[in-house]
Amino acid sequence: MVGQGIQNFYISFFNFTKATANNPTIATIILLAALFTGLGVFDKLGQFAGAGTLIPVTGFANSMASAALEHKSEGFVLGVANNMFKIAGAVLVYGVVAAAMIGFIRYSITTLLS
Repeated sequence: MVGQGIQNFYISFFNFTKATANNPTIATIILLAALFTGLGVFDKLGQFAGAGTLIPVTGFANSMASAALEHKSEGFVLGVANNMFKIAGAVLVYGVVAAAMIGFIRYSITTLLS
């Protein structure tokens, strides 16, 4: 519901179409999830809203921001960046590999059927 409200905001105030409002909507949701994690509000929202925090975009933003906050005492490079990208690295690698495999399968099926 919040995502739809943000999308409607972009459509109404910035004259985006429904299709072009998707990317800024997702970016805003990511920003809000990271901001709420930093303020300590995200976990309380998760207990209240439950399923709304299971959306991969907000969950990923929360996990990265949590890792960054947890290790900030170790410094920006060895603490924040290193531990934040330990989580992100695995997600990005498996995402890229899965996308490549699905793309190859689709290309193969399309080529065979043509």
